[in-house]
Amino acid sequence: MTEARPLTIAIVVGEISGDALGAKLVTAWRRRFPDRHLQFCGTAGPAMQSEGLVSLFPLSDIAVMGIVPVLQRLPLLMRRIRETADAIIAARPDIFIIIDSPDFTHRVAKRVRAALPHCPIVDYVSPTVWAWRPGRAKAMRAYVDHVLALLPFEPAAHARLHGPACTYIGHPLIERLDVLRPSDTERAERRSEPPTVLVLPGSRRSEITRLMPIFGETMALVQARYGQPIRFILPAVDHVRPLIETAMSSWPIKAQIVSGEDEKYRAFRHARAALAASGTVTLELALAHVPMAVGYRVGALEGQIRHIISVPSIVLANLIIGENVIPERIQGACDPDHLASDLLPLMTDTPERRRQERGFERLDQAMAIGETTPSDKAAETIARVLSQQA
Repeated sequence: MTEARPLTIAIVVGEISGDALGAKLVTAWRRRFPDRHLQFCGTAGPAMQSEGLVSLFPLSDIAVMGIVPVLQRLPLLMRRIRETADAIIAARPDIFIIIDSPDFTHRVAKRVRAALPHCPIVDYVSPTVWAWRPGRAKAMRAYVDHVLALLPFEPAAHARLHGPACTYIGHPLIERLDVLRPSDTERAERRSEPPTVLVLPGSRRSEITRLMPIFGETMALVQARYGQPIRFILPAVDHVRPLIETAMSSWPIKAQIVSGEDEKYRAFRHARAALAASGTVTLELALAHVPMAVGYRVGALEGQIRHIISVPSIVLANLIIGENVIPERIQGACDPDHLASDLLPLMTDTPERRRQERGFERLDQAMAIGETTPSDKAAETIARVLSQQA
């Protein structure tokens, strides 16, 4: 019997979060095709490299954020787009998968589609077409055959906006419920005194600079109004911990800073409530069933974007639930008085707390994908796309 020819899979990522998804996808593909010789090519970070992939260049070359840093590195970015596309075209893969980072990966995909029109292209992580620039969805049909969505409402959004075929494969956080959810003992500790309250001012320097003073004053107000001791815990990533420590030095009430994922999720499992910046962490909190108050501030220029965003909330859990059960304070409304008024009712058994808890149950139902994992469902969907194109 003639051995099946190698299956060549091109994967392009642009940052570390995409690298993590890519590594799990590679593992899932190997489980799915244990007897098939798989060849991978493209760009990779440390996680994918640990799976044996060789990256065309370091991801640090292209993992830049903000207008000024992008402009400063624009010649290199454009060269990397051309080089990546040329390498994929030369490899003539059986399927091409782009993961997140649309400003980079979509430009590569357009070049590959022009040169290899019959190569199926899958986009793993939908751009936020449901929030702004909705015209991108229809434009993607020219160079993307299928979208793998991390959020359950995204397939309907792509259908409404005439985008590519789209399948909800599950958010990677639902693979972490074992570390997010409290045990029976930890659930009892959530109800015990003194309560633990998480303080989560973000992981970007700009977020921390804007929110730390506001969050510090909010904690002082909540402590004064609660009337009993509160244990405030602030999980911090290492690269911004010095900035957080400096900002906290002026706080009237200090939080305990913890580092590392283990300590972060231990705090999640013990927390009664949280004060958080808008971002993925709010979805982590919702999946951990921790009621929260959310605040966010951006610069004046970025603040103008809020007026063209077409969604009723910036909190992902609210969008998935379909109701704004989690209060959010943005820009001028993000102040200590508003945030303290949102957070304080969550400290006890109140209608505000129960409303969020009921919302979290609906979130669990909306995000469920059965017994499989997101990475396995992604591999299954990609295999189906490949078979349809054969």
